[in-house]
Amino acid sequence: HLGHIRNNLLGYSVAQILRAVGHNVIKVNLVNDRGIHICKSMLAWKRYGGGETPASSGMKGDHLVGKYYVEFDRHYKAQVKELTASGMSEEEAKKRAPLMLEAQEMLRRWEARDPEVYGLWEMMNGWVYDGFDVTYKALGVDFDKVYYESQTYLLGKSLVEEGLAKGVFYRRPDNSVWIDLTGDGLDEKLLLRGDGTSVYMTQDLGTAYRRFEDNRLDDMIYVVGNEQNYHFQVLKLVLKKLGYAEWSDHITHLSYGMVELPEGKMKSREGTVVDADDLIAAMVQTAREMSAELGKLDGCTEEEADAVSAMVGLGALKYFILKVDPRKTMLFDPRESIDFNGNTGPFIQYTHARIRSVLRKAAEAGIGLEGDGDGAAADYLPEEIALVKSLTEYPAVVKAAGDSFAPSIIGAYVYELAKTFNGYYHDHSILREENPAVRRMRLRLAGQVARVIRSGMRLLGIDVPERM
Repeated sequence: HLGHIRNNLLGYSVAQILRAVGHNVIKVNLVNDRGIHICKSMLAWKRYGGGETPASSGMKGDHLVGKYYVEFDRHYKAQVKELTASGMSEEEAKKRAPLMLEAQEMLRRWEARDPEVYGLWEMMNGWVYDGFDVTYKALGVDFDKVYYESQTYLLGKSLVEEGLAKGVFYRRPDNSVWIDLTGDGLDEKLLLRGDGTSVYMTQDLGTAYRRFEDNRLDDMIYVVGNEQNYHFQVLKLVLKKLGYAEWSDHITHLSYGMVELPEGKMKSREGTVVDADDLIAAMVQTAREMSAELGKLDGCTEEEADAVSAMVGLGALKYFILKVDPRKTMLFDPRESIDFNGNTGPFIQYTHARIRSVLRKAAEAGIGLEGDGDGAAADYLPEEIALVKSLTEYPAVVKAAGDSFAPSIIGAYVYELAKTFNGYYHDHSILREENPAVRRMRLRLAGQVARVIRSGMRLLGIDVPERM
């Protein structure tokens, strides 16, 4: 959904920026493919699905599995309501609802590698992976490695056993395993349930250990929403107490704010989310309609119009999300993001296309960029000097963005550069300038502005069109 889009775009852009400043970066996806939430979808499909598949329903696999996650919640809430009506407390009803007990039993069977449960899990996870791949491709996001929690939770369990042996953790009478962090100003944290099944923290211990061991990393940056701030504080502290301070201190949580819509907050289990695929399709369609209205697709072939609409729609979405400081909660307004005026992706893309058009016309008219000097610096207009200064700042801007993991710094810079150029272009002619040396200088300057816009936007994962 839309919140995950911010996660993917932010992680991808930070990786691009860190590579640009000279780091060797491994882009990693962690697939949360096990746990009680997965069992909820599986149980609901088994109970209410009637054998429905992506092929029979025409739905993307991840959409189909998500549908049954919502379906579980609907039936579960009805059961809780029934139990509370019979006099049970709400807290007790949530624990004793038959569906929840059955989902918990399914998780135990999964961890025991029950063939029936495991087979169902493999089939439904396969549907989800196929669906995710389509969405990642549409977003222009890729990964160098993929880790699956189903492959790391056992390692996490062995680390818990190690912690018990060292006296770092303790076992309660119900057989659950905990760590007491009250002395560190935190609370007590569950690491294994009484029935032996693992929790998020268990598998995150295993995943962190596996990544550092596999890759000998200097640093690891988790791009995860701010509702997990406490979780990562605990993760680092637990690893330190287990004796892994050498690398646990090199874990950074790039905590980002939630994405909200004008209508309010989204909730996966209630199905009140904006689906990523639907949003991408709507953005591309809106980009096409607005571009056509403004005459920006005039003279384009159908194929070119499709390509430009996809580029502008995705550019609008990516820029609107990445221009905001990652730590801030943001409000996403699709229509506002696609405006061709103001601080938007399409405005910057159009500026690039406009410059490329000027350079093409110069080439067609036989106006070369090579020649004698561009004139004395004293002859430069203040606006030209401002543009040249702005261009020289670009490497420092990229470094600052890398140091603070903030693509928004690049977004702000590229927007200001595009805005400054547009003001200059509005007031001063380039192709009609009569002095050949000044005309050459202005064409070269425009070319450099286009080059830096293209470079900056690529660091945000955004393509810019040659014509529009």
